[in-house]
Amino acid sequence: MEIVNVTNLKKLYGEFPAVNEVSFSIKQGEVFGFLGPNGAGKTSTINMMTGLSRPAGGQITIDRIDAIKDVKKVQKIIGVIPDENNLYDEMDGFDNLCFCASLYGMRKKEREKQALELLEQFNLTKTGKRPFKAYSKGMKRKLTIAAGIIHNPKILFLDEPTTGIDIESARQIRELVLDLKKQGKTIFITTHYIEEAERICDRIAFIVNGRIVKIGTVTELMESVDHEHKIKLQLDNGIEGIKKELEDNFSNCRIEIPDENSCLIISKERIALSPILQLLDNKGISVYEAKEIKPSLEDVFVKVTGIKASKLIKEKEKVGK
Repeated sequence: MEIVNVTNLKKLYGEFPAVNEVSFSIKQGEVFGFLGPNGAGKTSTINMMTGLSRPAGGQITIDRIDAIKDVKKVQKIIGVIPDENNLYDEMDGFDNLCFCASLYGMRKKEREKQALELLEQFNLTKTGKRPFKAYSKGMKRKLTIAAGIIHNPKILFLDEPTTGIDIESARQIRELVLDLKKQGKTIFITTHYIEEAERICDRIAFIVNGRIVKIGTVTELMESVDHEHKIKLQLDNGIEGIKKELEDNFSNCRIEIPDENSCLIISKERIALSPILQLLDNKGISVYEAKEIKPSLEDVFVKVTGIKASKLIKEKEKVGK
């Protein structure tokens, strides 16, 4: 069952369309991801969906509530984790959580009990009495997520949850997201990490320049584009001198030499390996391993969007995230 529906959503900054006719739906209990570079429209979309920004056009329905006309009603059932930590530096972890809970009208006994449980769940019990400003980046992100779910929301919005934190903290946050999914939460997450989207998202939307260019499960996205077939051969000695002969004999293949002891055979058609092995054997070149290189989600993203995956990270680094 669909719990979120977004139709023809639009956001303008001056005359610039930051979000341009975006439409998608999210099923109840799934992790839905927005994958795209900095400036693609990810944060603008989340801000409109959570009532922090008003759209220039389009419709947003969350749990059958008009999220544009009835913002306060929607905000009671959602949790929002922004791309920057928004808790109070001088307050400790426990007090930050209790304060956030009070904003949702939770009674003192209930919010204190929930705060203690979340500190334990997020492995922050020992640091619960330290001021927020003394937390590491990873700890700050975890406490910010805890604050976003303290009122037990049905739907969770996470904007770039693992940007700028260490590898171990990022792994823990991904596990927390999957645990929340097991609890029945519906989660909308934005990220510029392709591997992260592939690991935790049930479905992914590629967004570029304010437009969604492709939506689907990882399997659907992989099957949506034509792929080249690749086989990597591991050799006992150099192959540089025979590259041209291979290309002449197998005109449907392209040959690349990653290093002196390996050879990459690329073709739009399935590759018949036996004739290639025979030619190499006749030349006295032994093949120790032949491995098919399957396409990755990164390959699909690059092919669909024309954006190199490395650019996603570099653009985030430029803005200090």
